[in-house]
Amino acid sequence: MAKYSFLTIFSCILFICLCPELVLGQSNYWQQRVEYTMEIEMNVVTNQLEGAQTLVYYNNSPDTLTQVFYHLYFNAFQPGSMMDVRSRTIADPDRRVMDRILYLGEDGIGYQRVSSLQQDGKDLNYEMVGTILEVALNDPILPGKKSTFEMEFTAQVPLQIRRTGRDNAEGIRYSMAQWYPKMAEYDEHGWHSNPYIGREFYGIWGDFDVKITIDSSYVVASTGILQNPEEIGHGYLPAGEKLKRPNSEKLTYHFVAENVHDFMWAADPDYVHTTAQVPDGPLLRFFYQTDTLAENWQRLPEFTSKAFQYVNKTFGKYPYQEFLVVQGGDGGMEYPMSTLITGHRSLRSLVGVTVHEFLHSWYQGVLGSNESLYAWMDEGFTSYATNRTMAQLFGSGRVSLGRATGQEQARSYGGYFALVQSGLEEPLTTHSDHFNTNRAYGSASYSKGAVLLHQLSYVIGQDVLDKAMRRYFNDWKFKHPDVTDFKRVMEKESGLELDWYFEYFVNSTHTIDYGVQAVEGEAGQTRVTLERTGMMPMPQEVLVTYQGGSQELLYIPLRMMRGKKDAEGDVERTVLQDWPWTFPTYQLIIDRPKRDIQQIVLDPSGKMADVDRSNNSYPSVNPSTFSGEDSVNN
Repeated sequence: MAKYSFLTIFSCILFICLCPELVLGQSNYWQQRVEYTMEIEMNVVTNQLEGAQTLVYYNNSPDTLTQVFYHLYFNAFQPGSMMDVRSRTIADPDRRVMDRILYLGEDGIGYQRVSSLQQDGKDLNYEMVGTILEVALNDPILPGKKSTFEMEFTAQVPLQIRRTGRDNAEGIRYSMAQWYPKMAEYDEHGWHSNPYIGREFYGIWGDFDVKITIDSSYVVASTGILQNPEEIGHGYLPAGEKLKRPNSEKLTYHFVAENVHDFMWAADPDYVHTTAQVPDGPLLRFFYQTDTLAENWQRLPEFTSKAFQYVNKTFGKYPYQEFLVVQGGDGGMEYPMSTLITGHRSLRSLVGVTVHEFLHSWYQGVLGSNESLYAWMDEGFTSYATNRTMAQLFGSGRVSLGRATGQEQARSYGGYFALVQSGLEEPLTTHSDHFNTNRAYGSASYSKGAVLLHQLSYVIGQDVLDKAMRRYFNDWKFKHPDVTDFKRVMEKESGLELDWYFEYFVNSTHTIDYGVQAVEGEAGQTRVTLERTGMMPMPQEVLVTYQGGSQELLYIPLRMMRGKKDAEGDVERTVLQDWPWTFPTYQLIIDRPKRDIQQIVLDPSGKMADVDRSNNSYPSVNPSTFSGEDSVNN
């Protein structure tokens, strides 16, 4: 017996050592890593820069890499580029671009040119193909190994056309996004060397050590933490400390950013730099020109701090030491630890764009999904969280649009319904670069993505969704979650199967439409027939109001949910037999005569994205219509 026990124990230990993934339930998840060290010198007269970049690349994949790719985003701002042609041929071009690239002169175009590139000290062969640098490696990078790339490059900053550039409409000199040769991401799906046409981004997690030398009259705002404030001043120097630098024509700013997947900076000689501390949160820095509605910018820190506190509590805690709100760019755009926004705005607009862009720090800056492929996991989730946060700051406002969707989400529902009615909708699985129209991309990514989350709270419950969103953030921060990763968190927290929900709402353009087909009295009871006329199935909540005002909520789960959500609210709930999705109708019996029933309403919460609510109640009630004009997002 003793001998048998010893062998059994020994075998178990050996199995654990040889197969830890099976025993401990660990996944085979991996992601690449980079370490950038860059030194650049900016010439504010020619708008050109010279740069030196050292990149340590860690191949954490199970694959041997024989080539690598760099993004050269500035090359998009040249006549005849893919971005130029796409903007001139798409049915509804971005008004900020139109045909402007076509007419850029030599001093207004953008470019990035690589003058030398080495791998571990040996020269490499490479070819510039539009916005992509194709590099053949001398020595393959084996799984689990690293390689060091050293590059020298020059660049010309384009006139402000889209996101990045110089001399924007508000007079900001430099909005330096997508300004450096950036290694493309490689993941379980392979390389993502997508040509840049003006849509989304995907980057490798890593560390940045960047030195920017520029005319000393300029104030620089950047991703990361400034390492030499005593040499810089310009609002970076802590109160009471003295500046430790001689007068000079140029300054070198030294920034370090850890665990980010991109790096942005901006510079202007007229920036005002102010700060605010979020309680138990990051230091906020604000950079803006004093002639841009300065009173609103002076009030912005108070609202931003309150918003950060709400978001930290509701969606997960911001993990970095600082966040920067920087006037620049061409609207609002998110970057790690920072945002570029235009500043000529009303107070509410200024707060709204700031909240939207900083929330990208959760749903792209920290949860680094491939937003080129899953734009809705970034823009949609950000829009949903923005709507809730703005409602906390300002209240829900007037946009009820005739239903109780939670008023703060009504504009997103309106945008989605307008897209459906337009006939332009494409599945959310469409790569962001390949939507046929800008409208289809924008309304799907922003509006339908937000609806997906709010409607999911109808399926699994609001409290469960909130807990699941925090779990998603904490489980997947500093990684690259995809749709399945998100779905599995929702399933684990709710205990329900949700394949069907994502298969319909993400993979297809099927719509939801349920109605009350008939209400018939018989033998002191009432038979209610419900019908599904839309292709997408959903669980149903039926609110019955009786004469005298008492109410009962009848809950019908979908059979393929394999469960039911927890009861919500104060109305008594009765759980009925589940509804198989192949059945076009469903009959329920109310154990009271028809004359006792005052009203029957499907989906009283309004969270279900039912495209036609004219048949959702008995007696019939004409719902308010939705206008696509109410669907604009930041």
